Order: sequence, then C-alpha cells, then structure tokens
Amino acid sequence: MNTEHIKVERIALREWLMISCLMLLLTAGLAWMATLNRIDLSLYDRFMQANSVPARDDIIIIGIDDYSLTELGKWPWPRARHAELLQQLSAAKPLAIGLDVFFSEAEQSGLDASSGGDQQLAAALSANNLTVLPVFSENAGKGLSVGKPIPALASAARQLSHIHLELDKDGVARSVFLREGMNGDMWPHMALAMKDVAQKIAPGTEINLPGARLSAALRADSTKADNGLWQRDYQMHIPFYGSSGHFKSVPYVAVLRGEVPADFFKNKYVLIGPTAVGMADSFPTPVSANEGMIAGIEIHANILASLLDSRSVRMASNLEASLYCLCPVLLAMLAYLFLSPRLALLTTFFLFIGILATSYLVMRGGLWLPPAAALVALIIAYPLWSWRRLEAAIRYLGEEFILLDNEPHLLPELKTTDEEEKRPVQDRLEQRIDAMQVAARRVRDLRQFVSDSLSSLPDATLVTTTDGNVLLSNQIAKTYFASIGVPQVNDALVPYLFAKMNPPQLQEQLPGETFSWWNLLDLQKTTMMVSGIEVVDPRGRDLLIKSAPCYSGKKELVGWIVSLINITAIRAAERSRDETLHFISHDMRAPQASILALLELQQDPATALPHDEFLNRIEKASRITLGLADNFVQLARAESQNYHLEDMDFQDVLLDASEEMWTLAKSKHIKIVTQIPEGDYPVRVDRALMTRALTNLLSNGIKYSPADTTITCSLEYEAGLVEASVICTIKDQGYGIARVDQPKLFQRFQRFKHGEQPKNDGVGLGMVFVKAVIDHHHGQISFVSAPNEGTTFHIKLPAFSV
Repeated sequence: MNTEHIKVERIALREWLMISCLMLLLTAGLAWMATLNRIDLSLYDRFMQANSVPARDDIIIIGIDDYSLTELGKWPWPRARHAELLQQLSAAKPLAIGLDVFFSEAEQSGLDASSGGDQQLAAALSANNLTVLPVFSENAGKGLSVGKPIPALASAARQLSHIHLELDKDGVARSVFLREGMNGDMWPHMALAMKDVAQKIAPGTEINLPGARLSAALRADSTKADNGLWQRDYQMHIPFYGSSGHFKSVPYVAVLRGEVPADFFKNKYVLIGPTAVGMADSFPTPVSANEGMIAGIEIHANILASLLDSRSVRMASNLEASLYCLCPVLLAMLAYLFLSPRLALLTTFFLFIGILATSYLVMRGGLWLPPAAALVALIIAYPLWSWRRLEAAIRYLGEEFILLDNEPHLLPELKTTDEEEKRPVQDRLEQRIDAMQVAARRVRDLRQFVSDSLSSLPDATLVTTTDGNVLLSNQIAKTYFASIGVPQVNDALVPYLFAKMNPPQLQEQLPGETFSWWNLLDLQKTTMMVSGIEVVDPRGRDLLIKSAPCYSGKKELVGWIVSLINITAIRAAERSRDETLHFISHDMRAPQASILALLELQQDPATALPHDEFLNRIEKASRITLGLADNFVQLARAESQNYHLEDMDFQDVLLDASEEMWTLAKSKHIKIVTQIPEGDYPVRVDRALMTRALTNLLSNGIKYSPADTTITCSLEYEAGLVEASVICTIKDQGYGIARVDQPKLFQRFQRFKHGEQPKNDGVGLGMVFVKAVIDHHHGQISFVSAPNEGTTFHIKLPAFSV
C-alpha cells in the first residue's frame, strides 16, 4: 500500500510539472507576442478612465464652437477676424498660442473676406511672436508631401508644428509622436512647440523628452533629405487628464467681442481650434466613454498638460510584461500543488484581482504592464489542473471496469443484497466505484443490448441467415425499401431486395467478371463488402452498401449483417468541396504565388521594387486572400441553420446597410437614396445576416455603377389575402447584367463583365450568400436588368404580425 501511495505521488508531481511548464510557456508566449493586445487595450482604457486628474488652470481652449459659428457666420471666416483675435490675445500676454487652423492657401477676396486678410494675419502673428501654426502630411497623387501655411504666414509664425495623432489598430488615439517630418525637416507636436515657446527653448534642443525613440538605423535614415518618407520619433502615450470638456474652454466669439477679461489669458497657454460638431477633427480616446470622440484641440490640451507636468505612460517591454505575467501564474501553480482544491480556487481568485489592481496602480505611476496574458492563464490553469486530477480518477475507475469486464459474461438477476443496503456512508470515490460496478453488470446483458441497438441504429440494417434470408430489420430499413416499392422486407432474399438498383462498376473487378448482388453473401468478397460499395438507387440517392459475416463462438458462419448508408449529402458536399477547391486552387494560389515572387524579386537589388510599392503589392495580395476566406466563412454561416431571429422594423436593417455602404459610395461619388413611406415594416429576421445581404447588394450596385449615379432603396408593405409581405427594392444605374448571364447570377463563382465595366476582384460568392439568407428567411428575391440600364432587385419577406 505504501508503494502504491508513492507511485500516486510521483504521478501527481509529474502531472503538475507538465501542466506548470505548459502554462508558463503559454503565459510567456502570450505576453511576449502581445497576442491578447485587444483585451489589454480595453483594460488600459478602463484604467485610464478611472485615473482622472484635475486639469491645469494655465491651459485655456478658445473653441470654434456651434455658438460662434451661429454668431459669426459659416466657416471659413475672414483671416482678418483671426488677426483681430490674436491682437486681443497679445494684449493679454499669454505664454504661448496654438492656432489649430490650416492656412495652406491664400485667402480669396469676396463678399465674406476683406482685402489684405493674409497681410493682417501675418502682421498679427509677427506682433505677438507667440503663435504656433500647424503643418500636415498630404498625398496629392504624386507621393507624400508636407502641407504648410502660405509663406507669409509661415514666416510670421513663431514656430511650425504638426498636429498628428497615432491611432492604434482599433482606431483609438492613445499616443502621439512628439516629432514628425520628412526630407530632413522635423517638426515638434503643437503641444511641444507651445512648451518650447513659453520656456524659450529652441526647436530640436529639448532634453529628456518622454516617449519611445525609434531605432538608431531609422533615425539615421530620417536625416537623409531625399528619402521621401514621413519620419516620426519620440512616441509618447498620453496620460489623459479627463474626457471632453475637462479643460477650461471659452467660445471664439466671446473672446472676439471682449466678453472675456484680458487677465483671463495672462500667463496662460492658449489653444485655438474647432470644437463644433461636424467640423472638429475628433478622435476616439481611452477616456471618451459615452461621448464617443474628443475634439483634436482638447487632445492637444491633454498632451500639453502632460508635457508641462512631466507625465507620460511608458509601455512595458516584452521582457517586463512576460515576467510580470509569469509571477502570479507560478504562484497559482504552487497553490495547486500544496493547497486543497477550495483554497487553490480562492488563491486563483485573489491573484486575479491582484493582477488587475497591480496593473492599475503601476499605470498611475507611469508604467503600463499588460495583464491579459496572466488573466487568461489563470482562467485556463485551474480547470486544466482539475481536469487532470479528474482524469487520474477516471483512469483508476477504468482499470477497475476492465477487471470486471474480464469476468465471464453471465446474465445474473440484478438484486440488491442486504449487505449492500447496510453499507455505511461512502465517500465520493466509493460511490463512483459502485456506479461503475452497476454499469458493468448492465453491460453484460448482451441480448437486450442487441435487440435495442438494432432498432436504434441510424442506418438501414438487415440481419440475414447464411443463405441471405432476412431475419431482422430495423424500422429505417423497412421505410427505405417501402420508398422504392418493396413493402415486404422480412423473409425476403437480400439479392431480390436490391434487384431494382443498377449494379456498381467496381475497380477491383476482373476482366469479363460481372457484379452480382449475391456477392453480398460471398465469403470470398468479404474484404470488398466490408469496405462497402457505392450505388445509386432508383430515386437518385447515393448509397453505401456493406455486408459483414456473423460467427458463433465456435467461429462458424451463422449469418450476415447488411447495412445501407445514405451518403447523398456527403457526396453532394464532396462535389461542392471539389468545386470549391478547384476554384481556390487557382484564386487562392495566385496571390500567394505573387507574394513569393515579390519576395524573390526583393532579394535581388537589381529587381527590387521601391519599399512602398513592395508593401502595397504584398498588402493587395494578402487582402485578396483574406477576402476569399471571409466570403467562404460568411457563406458557410448563411447556409447553416444557426439563425438568431428577432422581431424588428425592416427599415432599421435597410438604414444600417445604407450607412455601412455610405463611405464606399462617397468614394465613387455615388448617392444612396432611401425612399421609405411612413409606416411600420415588421419582420422576423437575423439582423446581422440580413444586413450583410443588403450590404452585398448595395456593394455590387456601387462596384458595377459608374461615378455620379444614384442607388435608390425603397420599402413597401403589401397586405395579401393570406399573409402580408415587406418588399425591399434596390435600384442602381449601373452597367447591368447581360441576358445570357442572368440565369447564373445566384450560382457559385460566377463573375460577369462587359466592355465598359471595370475589372472586379470579387470571388463570385456574394449573390450566393444573398440568396441563401433570403431563402432561410422564407423570402423571395428577383431582379430586372439590362446592359447599360442598371439592375433592380426586389426582396420579398413575410411580414411579422403579433
């Protein structure tokens, strides 16, 4: 017994070491590779929202807000007005002024602009000598270039600066590069430039700037005047002070009219920029919360306050993040080894809370340690360890079951003995052992098992004598043979049951040899019949027919078991798969081959492409491959039965699809017009799939229409005698579909093109997806189209009524 105990301890230690190594490797890998970056960023945003800091009193925002636009007229305002504002601010003696307005073109004289506006503004800039103006990067079709204020204003400004923000992959602005530029010229961010102006620091001579620096090689490249690339350095993660409206702000018009005392701006940093809805360059930030986005001028105020307070958030290195995540996971694994399951679970819970608290407190000190890898590892570790402990118990019970199963297969009466009834209270292990003993006794009842199993088999099954006379058949077999005109199955001969089927063509058949249904009962054909033969029945269904001999305990042949497996769906799926693989083997391989070819060319300096062109080509090929995969996934979901139906108004679905396609339509100068009469359009649909189907139709309308055309979407409620319907019509003014191509519109991998139509990189699955979604909603889709006359789709869905 002592030996067994030692053996169990060694097994437990081995299991613990294996799981510990696995969890530590998993944690280190997740932390080092930043695999859970989305979760970490979400936690980062929540912690940032909870870490609000009072705003500095010396930063004032003069907002070009809706009130100012109402009072002073539509934008742009005459530059003489900006000059007047700067003159008033100069008298107040602020520390620095940041004017977040682009003046890339000279002012045009007209009714709303007085003559000499540029000269007046330049004079005001020169007079105060405290104003920072923005530059920006632009791409006018000839490559990247710098957009600067007109020379008169650029030379009059105290300093030029950039106002760009860095957006993460989720579109949230969390950081900024303090220096940006190109061709050897580097400009500080507007906040840094204002700090330099106030503290009389020459641009480029700042010391101890926060933020991560670029590598030495990249900084060296940035000094080349002809590199043509936009360079950035000193990436600082912004420790936001608060959400929108956190910093003091006054309307532009109030300052212009003198309603704000001059002392209000004395020795202050003044930021002037748009805050009006629809005019401001707004961005989502970690502290946006319910506001959604914050105006760029307010983000600049946060950056300026951070620089003045010497605050920033440093991102932990891969090594620091890995070590931070490994420590709690190691503690948890030690708890699993030495503590009871309940205490180990409590330890896991407190470690989970401790990780979140530590990450938050450290971030308040200026260091971000991403906790997601440790949190996920803890979530996995305890169930995994519990599973391994349970697996050991099951393994032991399995060994006991084998011992019981090796006993003679008798069929004793299942009785509860007095000794079993008087058994004292059992622990959980003993209960499981008793349950396994009961199961073992029940398994021995083979006769009842065979009888019940035959009737519950999912396939048609026949049990025959040695000469093929059917003794037993399940209900599925009876139903099947009745469907092909054979009502009587029992007592019939197997070869006669299959007489209406055409014999299969076998590859293993010898020349001159013909197939006979008696082969099902031939011991010499056992190998072939056990594997099964495929036939097509009179109703066109694909069947796999198998037969296997039955032997007695003395190894004597006593009969045959014949089964019929309906593989119609499998063969249909295989044909669809072959068709799909044939298509993918061309379309999926093509972009991958292009990538490999580009990589080969890039290795040779003589054939290497410019870096931007090389990346663009790689990106294009990768997006084509991703598009293929996405289309197949969406089609698979549309063809599945897992629909989440909801009661809703169909106009909401149509408006969602129109909004989603608005950007694409605008890029081609195409209007999407919705004509929805007053009323309700109740339907029961899967909102996500139906929206995707409508966006596919709108996307096709945009792709296959020339610029400056209109796509019209309308709804109609049709009350029928039996049931009401909702009809959605989508009409474009595109190239149309040729009559010869129209029957193939809803078939897989069909792409059409005629002379005037631009090339389309679609897969040919979009309309298949639309048809599948409409069919699953018991709807109908039809269309009318002619070349160069556009296409009109009509979707008819059952209206839902309570």
